Amino acid sequence: MEGPHPGPAPPSPPAPAVAATLQDVARLAGVSAKTVARALNGEPNVRDATRERVARAAAALRFRPNRLARELRQGARTGAVGLVIGGLENPFYSHLAAGVERALRAEDLELVIASTDDDPERERAVVQTMLERRVRALLVVPVAEDHRYLEGERSAGTPLVFVDRPPTGLAADVVLWDNRTGVRQAVDALVAAGHRRIAVIADRIANFTARERLAAFREAARAHGLGLEPRLLVVDVHDVPAARATALRLLAAPEPPTAFFGLNNRITVGVVAALLTTGGAQAVVGFDDFDLAEALGTTVVANDPAAMGGRAGRLALARLAAGPGLPEQVLLPATLVRRGSGERGPAAAAPSRAAAALA
Repeated sequence: MEGPHPGPAPPSPPAPAVAATLQDVARLAGVSAKTVARALNGEPNVRDATRERVARAAAALRFRPNRLARELRQGARTGAVGLVIGGLENPFYSHLAAGVERALRAEDLELVIASTDDDPERERAVVQTMLERRVRALLVVPVAEDHRYLEGERSAGTPLVFVDRPPTGLAADVVLWDNRTGVRQAVDALVAAGHRRIAVIADRIANFTARERLAAFREAARAHGLGLEPRLLVVDVHDVPAARATALRLLAAPEPPTAFFGLNNRITVGVVAALLTTGGAQAVVGFDDFDLAEALGTTVVANDPAAMGGRAGRLALARLAAGPGLPEQVLLPATLVRRGSGERGPAAAAPSRAAAALA
């Protein structure tokens, strides 16, 4: 007895798409690869009929010239500018990159972005990769502690612009915030509201921005005659969960602070989260604006990372146009924006709820 006949074999899956090459276009157009390259590059001495045939073949094959490879073969730098940033999850960097990109767009330059994840050991490898791509200029938000490794590149004429933090051991252009003025405005506002016990939470102390803002707080606090309790000055807090845990611990103390000052956007988000958990009425001021800060009524020392990126991009473009010169330092404003949370007066903490949340 015959068994059932097998049905027709299923169709073979389509072959994976492979990007067309210059040689593929040449075969379809019936010309040499060299003629294809000359036609697509708009070079003279190619007949109109041949140029049209090549264009039709390229369109049929969806061929796209490798601009990067062509530029490197010609020994030139690419049409790209590199930007090395910290963690991609931080909205500050996305706004910064948008500002750089808008500045470069006017000059038909592309932006290539790489992240160090705020790891000092990774910075040098990421920068080296950018330079191997022969970027025309390099913008860096630095995390390493020594930038002398870039001295050769600077001497060779590659524009280097450091953003948000200065380099160490290297004379180069830098775009910074006026951190000291911003911190002073925040402390003045909290003291005017009646606060004497202010908790300050800062990022990793190896970070220039954290060090400068903390030093500015100490200076402003001394000017107001505030006591600086060591337990209220907390450093090396790098992300939102750590900031929330730190704020909860401070709120659960026998004498909790009456106000918090978060020295970057992620820290302030963590502090706000802790207060929402405990129902605490402590005042809050943050350095750097963040999404939903306005909706939450959070007072901040606001800056504009897109403006910082744009200024850094224009500085790199100026170096490309005019060549090297004396290093320039640009200081951008940071201004207190009052939204309510920083204007609250001293409030009784709720240690029981804070202790429960901490547990």
